[in-house]
Amino acid sequence: MAAPREAGRRRRRSRDRDAASVSKRETNYRTLHNPFPLMSVFSDDEIQNMHETALRMLEELGMRVLLPEACTLYAKGGARVDEDSEMVFIGRDMVKAALATAPKSFVCKGGAAHRDFVMELGSLTFQPGAGAPHATDLRRGRRPGSGRDFREFSQLTQHFDVFQMISPLVEPQDIATNVRHYFTTHAQFSLTDKFPFFFSRGTPQVMDCFEMLQLFRGLSDEEMAANPHCYTIVNTNSPRTLDIPMAQGLIDFARYKQLSIVTPFTLMGAMAPITVAGAITLSHAECLAAITLTQLANPGAPVCYGTFTSNVDMKSGAPAFGTPSHFQASLAAGQLARFLGLPWRSAAGSASNLNDVQAANENQLGLWGCLLAGASVIIHSAGWLEGGLTVSYEKLVTDAEVLNMVAELCAGNKAGTAEIGFDALQEVAPSGHFFATTQTMARYDTEFYEPVVHDYANFGTWTERGARDASTRATDVWEAIVAADNRPNVDEDRLEALNAFIEKRTAEGGAPPES
Repeated sequence: MAAPREAGRRRRRSRDRDAASVSKRETNYRTLHNPFPLMSVFSDDEIQNMHETALRMLEELGMRVLLPEACTLYAKGGARVDEDSEMVFIGRDMVKAALATAPKSFVCKGGAAHRDFVMELGSLTFQPGAGAPHATDLRRGRRPGSGRDFREFSQLTQHFDVFQMISPLVEPQDIATNVRHYFTTHAQFSLTDKFPFFFSRGTPQVMDCFEMLQLFRGLSDEEMAANPHCYTIVNTNSPRTLDIPMAQGLIDFARYKQLSIVTPFTLMGAMAPITVAGAITLSHAECLAAITLTQLANPGAPVCYGTFTSNVDMKSGAPAFGTPSHFQASLAAGQLARFLGLPWRSAAGSASNLNDVQAANENQLGLWGCLLAGASVIIHSAGWLEGGLTVSYEKLVTDAEVLNMVAELCAGNKAGTAEIGFDALQEVAPSGHFFATTQTMARYDTEFYEPVVHDYANFGTWTERGARDASTRATDVWEAIVAADNRPNVDEDRLEALNAFIEKRTAEGGAPPES
């Protein structure tokens, strides 16, 4: 066994080699298009029937809508509203009119031009996990999410080009709720230049966030309305309920022409029918109701169709992810999204309690369900554990490795004269090797994907380096990223103005979330 001092020297040499090995390879991870053939789980007739059943559900069974302003908008659009029961009955003509004005393609604007991307069917965008109450890593263990965690996760999301959207990976619970949105917005703007996320937690907080966005990005009202510069995620309360903050979020974001990603979260056998077809039909109906509200508030407002449907473990009642039913539900949602022609969101994720083989298996099966279903946005693509209760630093890194490989596949490949390489074939005699051919020497440091955390060393070399597993190696990766603290260029005057706004609004008491 190597002495500790010698082992330390070996580790330092390994790190020095890694630091010195800067890849010359260039692959565009920022504007991806899904290259995979799309799969279907149901026939076209069955999808048509599911859509018709969803319309019937909205007409005959209705949606419970808890926000009076939303009920008023539905009523003005022609819906029948029962004020006593808060039930809204939405006609299919209203839905058809909403689908006609909802844009099929739009540009999402980042903080820098190279961070812009198009949202439409066929595009492919990744967002890491979102909304977890806990964070975990091998150094500090599992804990309630903090402001430090939020900032560090923002740094990690900024670092990996394969994430085009910033997400609230954890709730910073050490920040008071009336000023939390100032903290999360400031972190996103100062640490990243990617497409930012704002929570829909009442109009006062949303208006604060919009004002900070315009202030920091230097956007006029017209520029703000021309394209979405931020997004929110709106979850319905299945079955068939739209609560106050979610309904208000749909209206607020629509009025300012910012992006709402509508996501019914349905679990088969719990808050949705136990079958894939039944659960997705319910989810589809709730989506249609929410999309209709955005278009009633402001025709042409950008909106994403969405679903997050899996099953529960019928022995414990706990959510399960990365299951065959989860995979099939994604395929069905993709069919319905294509039926409507709207860009759409799906999700991966894991129910595992740590970053182990179960976590990898579940996340990858869920991810491939999204890819083969043609999702435009894949949320919870990295880091999620415990069904969304925890985000893992190490898992975010190991999942990002897989997403990088998917992005490499999106880049495609070529088979021209240079790639086929007859000259290289000509250089090598039978039983020879290609290590030293002109083609190999010209491409050896650019041809193949270079892993972030995977180790391709043989057993002897791996053992000599300390026999470290993937999670342990991922710890080195995320710690190095956080320590490097590479931030985008920020206009100091605008940052000063943002700080002044936050200081002023904090002194005024902030903006408590509305329930």
